[in-house]
Amino acid sequence: MKNKTVVHTPQSRCRAAVARCDITPPVGIYHRMWGAAMHDRATGIHRPLEATLLWLEPTAPATGEPQIIVSLDHCILDGQEIRSIRQAIHVATQVEYDSILITLTHTHGSGWMSRTRSHLPGGEGIGPYLDQLIGRLADLAREAQSRIESVTIVYGTGRCALAAHRDYFDAIKGCYVCGFNPSGPADDTLLIASISNASDTRLATIANYACHPTTLAWDNTLISPDWVGAMRETIEKSEGGLCLFLQGASGDLGPREGFVGDTSVADRNGRQVGHAVLSTLAAMPPAGTEYRYAGPVISGATIGTWRHEPLTEDARNSQTAWRWEQLVVEIPYRHDLPTREQTMSEQERWLSEESRARAAGDQNLVRDCRAQVEQRTRQLARLNALVPGQSYPLTLRIGILGEAIWIFVPGELYQTFQTTLRNRLAPHPVFVTTLTNDWQPGYIPPASSYGYEIYQEVIAATAPGSLETLVETVLRRFASWRIRDVT
Repeated sequence: MKNKTVVHTPQSRCRAAVARCDITPPVGIYHRMWGAAMHDRATGIHRPLEATLLWLEPTAPATGEPQIIVSLDHCILDGQEIRSIRQAIHVATQVEYDSILITLTHTHGSGWMSRTRSHLPGGEGIGPYLDQLIGRLADLAREAQSRIESVTIVYGTGRCALAAHRDYFDAIKGCYVCGFNPSGPADDTLLIASISNASDTRLATIANYACHPTTLAWDNTLISPDWVGAMRETIEKSEGGLCLFLQGASGDLGPREGFVGDTSVADRNGRQVGHAVLSTLAAMPPAGTEYRYAGPVISGATIGTWRHEPLTEDARNSQTAWRWEQLVVEIPYRHDLPTREQTMSEQERWLSEESRARAAGDQNLVRDCRAQVEQRTRQLARLNALVPGQSYPLTLRIGILGEAIWIFVPGELYQTFQTTLRNRLAPHPVFVTTLTNDWQPGYIPPASSYGYEIYQEVIAATAPGSLETLVETVLRRFASWRIRDVT
């Protein structure tokens, strides 16, 4: 059998720029993200929240519209806020609205920045904060636009064990809980993109990893990017440039150690991911090269030597591929979706229970009642945001950038979405980014998760089989593009 004489690393050539700004809300703003939390206002700052913007555009011989990717340290933002941000960036840069992608790191330490919560303690600061955020991001896009340059993107795949399965069956209580499941499957794939300019200066490192930033939970009262902050710091201090984090399909994945109030645990989790990224970067070849067998050298043994060799011009040109498209997939709602009236009735009942618990001085029951009220409040938010009808029009942005595939999708999807796509689209690196341009329709679990009273399935708006339909639709679309294999 003939041995392989070339090891090819997927790469892209385009033009790009990266920029960042601080988007930390003021201390005292409404912060409650967890039903079990007893506080409402943020009492301080663990680490600043940040916005990192990546501008991408084609280079000759390819042509096409620029793409703007903005990664925000927020958990969820209302659809109208994201639309306002996209519109402001569109006006500031003249980049097409559909080509502007706002994605969230999904840190649960950021607080819930929704104008619908303006009446709550600290909520008076939400509106002014969001208004300021829109302006800052428009300025950030203009800043990136002013310094676009030619770049090469080199892709690498690493592994990180932070993410763990989080659908755990409590045998004593006889129910599923959302927490570390040491026996469950967990995708440990860490997909890396290193962006460098013609001077071989690293401008940015993209880390695409699937793991809920839920280290910090109800006992934490500090504004925080959770583990994502320490991850970025670890990478940037070592390698320079900026780190842009893209949250993968983490609907059933979270940190092995989480749901705590100790910020040092979040930092430790972040360093774990950061060092895994650094290990992957260290093994990646120089941009514009491939690893070739160079022949034998007679020593004590006959040694087979390999060298990093420059790519041919034809090979470099093949890495300029550029194609992006909007893809709308209609996914049906579940038949037993709760009604607004039913949800409001349950909410009123738990509010009454909370009042009685306060009068009785039962703080544990107060906490539980507050959590139940919060669950119904979130259910109402989901129901109010859903498009009327029998199905939800899920809008994805999919693209080919050189030898890599990029998929941006709203909502929270289970890990099987990315593992299936990566297996079927190999050997191309496949970047899967969730929570893009909307957090609706919420969780989209696989059909096998329905009927077990798992949290993500209970609150899911879409019917069993929706995730599988989504996967097959995406695969068929890419098949129609007749993507060339990475050699």
